[in-house]
Amino acid sequence: MLGNFTYCNPTKLYFGEQALDRLSGELENYGPQVLLVYGGGSIKRNGLYVEITAILKQSGKKITELPGVMPNPTVDKLYEGMELARKKKIDFILAVGGGSVIDYAKALSVSVHCESDPWERYYLKMRRINNPVIPVGVVLTMVGTGSEMNGGAVITNTQTKLKIGRVFGESVFPKFAIMNPKMTYTLPQYQMVAGFYDIMSHILEQYFSGTDDNTSDYVMEGLLKSLIHSSLAAIEKPQDYEARSNIMWIATWALNTFVAKGKSTDWMVHMLGQAVGAYTDATHGMTLAAVSMPYYRCIMKDGLPKFKRYAVQVWNVDTQGKSDEQIAAEGLTAMEAYMKKLGLVLHLGELGVTEAMLSGIVKGTFILNGGYRKLTPEEVENILRESM
Repeated sequence: MLGNFTYCNPTKLYFGEQALDRLSGELENYGPQVLLVYGGGSIKRNGLYVEITAILKQSGKKITELPGVMPNPTVDKLYEGMELARKKKIDFILAVGGGSVIDYAKALSVSVHCESDPWERYYLKMRRINNPVIPVGVVLTMVGTGSEMNGGAVITNTQTKLKIGRVFGESVFPKFAIMNPKMTYTLPQYQMVAGFYDIMSHILEQYFSGTDDNTSDYVMEGLLKSLIHSSLAAIEKPQDYEARSNIMWIATWALNTFVAKGKSTDWMVHMLGQAVGAYTDATHGMTLAAVSMPYYRCIMKDGLPKFKRYAVQVWNVDTQGKSDEQIAAEGLTAMEAYMKKLGLVLHLGELGVTEAMLSGIVKGTFILNGGYRKLTPEEVENILRESM
């Protein structure tokens, strides 16, 4: 384990088929003015909206609705929410949806009382929070991001073509998350499998980094094996409760800061995927899938011992008579075959990326140094071209 660290996660989780029954008890802790944030209206079609609004009313809450949060929430939508929340003097934000809705709610929570432009202060300049934060609660309807138990909030500026993730501290973590796996059953398969890969990518961003014998790496290998097994079961039978419940739990633990402790982390796949998303508005998990294989093949030799370990421990690659490089490469081939079986997008062209966009995507890619090698802009361009 590397360095010194502090671990604290203030989010309370309610998990299972009766999880929503716990919402009314949590609402007692917050003021009367509630902002109900949700996306495109699926919660109205599946009946969840009626259940939640009934609970809010029975709890004596005054409901202000903010629908229409898009899959890649924009800074313009953030400004809209700020104006509404200020006007209604909102005490509490209830986010009902997946990662985009939850990310948006957290970004809004720190922005409402910000006296300057929150995009500039919190995203471009990455300044500390210097204003009150509105508490957020979550009812989770889509898994993948882990946003229900962390301080991350990704926002897109469509004018400047920048998609930036900000990881805020404990004050921005949701106060609670309601997690009923059955609420994810109605999700279209494309979105479901994109979420599966988002989970895998979160784990790999933290796994493919560092060289010490870290406890977290053993935990992540277990999470990966469970995810692979459960995701394959879920695409065969989407309403397999055991599979969907395991996936929901894995997603939360993949990105609630636990497995990152005591080690370096990479996050270049996310930087590449977010830059693509800023230009295409493509589904986040699919942008990650499209750039992952070229990126990992680019850095494999730099992190060869870990890539070999990944091949053996996660994909059960037979090592006999093979070099370390052959073993590692075979592990990535097994991973690619799994991705194809899920139906993931493996080429950027399928997401609408064109040759004319590449230079802008390269410029919009934040290059980090937590992985096995810090990329050059030329390498970023090569990875993108290999993914086309």
